[in-house]
Amino acid sequence: MPQFFLNKRLIVLLVSIILLVALIGISLKERQKLTWPEQFIKDTVGVVERVFEKPAQAVAGFFQNIEDIKSTYEENKVLKEKLDKYAELSSKVGELTKENEEFRSILGKKESLRDYNPLHATIIGRNPDKWYDLVAIDKGAQQGVKKDMAIITEKGLIGKVKSVSQFTSTVELLSSLNRTNRISAFVQGDKTIFGLIEGYDKEKQALVFTKIPSDAKIKKDQVVVTSGLGGIFPEGLVIGTVIDVTPDDYGLTQTAYVKPAADLNDINNVMVAKRTMLTAQDELK
Repeated sequence: MPQFFLNKRLIVLLVSIILLVALIGISLKERQKLTWPEQFIKDTVGVVERVFEKPAQAVAGFFQNIEDIKSTYEENKVLKEKLDKYAELSSKVGELTKENEEFRSILGKKESLRDYNPLHATIIGRNPDKWYDLVAIDKGAQQGVKKDMAIITEKGLIGKVKSVSQFTSTVELLSSLNRTNRISAFVQGDKTIFGLIEGYDKEKQALVFTKIPSDAKIKKDQVVVTSGLGGIFPEGLVIGTVIDVTPDDYGLTQTAYVKPAADLNDINNVMVAKRTMLTAQDELK
């Protein structure tokens, strides 16, 4: 009797293994139709997915809408602040424009330090050994280019004309380490802060803005432009934005680091700013 049960268990085990192997073979075999258990499970899963899909999407959409409303609120708040500042700046610009017109009328001069005629030019040469110092353009004396004229891009100032030949010119970049490469500039703000752009920090990839009074309040991201007082550049040409400010060793002045508005490493098309208002140097010639 025990031997019979042992044989019976062995037979059941063998039959089970055979059925398992058969089922595996059926499931791996490419078939045109599914078995009814497979169809039942697949249909059940599909129904459950459809039942829960829309509520899940609705809940997710609800939270997404809340997040969108919050983002819209924050954006509107920022835009409102900018609009308020824009209105204030527009009012100040209008007042300054009116004052300038009155002063020019009194002085009998139509030109201003900001006025210049642009002349399009293209970069035709750049020496890798003097990458931060000089570039060559395809305009020269025949096109009216003169020494010390400002060179700009659509983003801002990049340098000045160092030497001129008949059909080409050499431009000294803002990043040139030449000690005579100085630019009179000021920081735009409620109070005008003057200083000099002289030098370039290669590590910070920034211009060095010196001679700033120690009590001057300069903030990050303030815009630095040409003052027009150096007798070379027109007034108001954008130089860059302040990225850092440090006091000097004696605490008498401050030095700001200015990120150039124009990409000095990628220059192709430029404009020569032919200043219309005569400077003292021009009048003496």
